Amino acid sequence: MSSVKVWRAAEYVRMPWKNGGGSTEEITRDAGAGLDGFGWRLSIADIAESGGFSTFAGYQRVITVIQGAGMVLTVDGEEQRGLLPLQPFAFKGDSQVACRLITGPIRDFNLIYSPQRYHARLQWVDGVQRFFSTAQTVLVFSVADEVKVLDHKLGHHDCLQIDGNTGLLDLTVSGRSCIIELTRRG
Repeated sequence: MSSVKVWRAAEYVRMPWKNGGGSTEEITRDAGAGLDGFGWRLSIADIAESGGFSTFAGYQRVITVIQGAGMVLTVDGEEQRGLLPLQPFAFKGDSQVACRLITGPIRDFNLIYSPQRYHARLQWVDGVQRFFSTAQTVLVFSVADEVKVLDHKLGHHDCLQIDGNTGLLDLTVSGRSCIIELTRRG
């Protein structure tokens, strides 16, 4: 049987970046303590100035600007396209990554996961969207003032987490949000 948990933005735990260059609000994760041992983690980072990112060897990262004009990433020495709001960008966690802010501070939304342990899918939606999923864990992260999913209302940056799914989920989401589907491999 699936369990449902709503994470409220006001309750997120702030923790230092792995490289010491800033801090992150951790939304949720599957397990593990500190910055090691988890199979997947969702977080929000505040980036006040251009600089380097922490490395997470063995992990895959998907980053999305959720506030501010955006940034340009350099990944392993190669400059990437400008990363504008709600445009996800994936890269390996052990890559050397630096960002150049376009016009000031930003907030970004991060999925970090172990591709050896999980299959992950991330998509941004707006308006009313109905979708079906067989993923074991489904998360809905709100970037609107109100997002409705199941019988829950999510506020700005709240997150709904469904765990333990063993069947076909039929979900309708109304409002601008990110849907993350995670399934354990093997």
